[in-house]
Amino acid sequence: MAEISRDLLLHVAHLARLQLREDELARLELQLNDILAAVSKVSELDLRDVPATSHPLEVVNAWEADEPRTSLSVEDALRNAPDREGDFFRVPPGGS
Repeated sequence: MAEISRDLLLHVAHLARLQLREDELARLELQLNDILAAVSKVSELDLRDVPATSHPLEVVNAWEADEPRTSLSVEDALRNAPDREGDFFRVPPGGS
């Protein structure tokens, strides 16, 4: 069974821009390795006669009829907007 090392955990945390305390690192390493151990038990099963599934339960989509109807007016859509510019929402400039 593959294990998640502390170095790998630190690398992934860095990529995710997570700052983890020492106690969080230790707990997360233990929890992730427990999850990997539980999932690896599936490889011990003989699944040759088990059909592939995308979902364990029967899933049926309930679609409504696609019928045209009147949409909101611009005034209704922007009624509660904190700020607007003409017919548009005005949002503060941002970026990363």
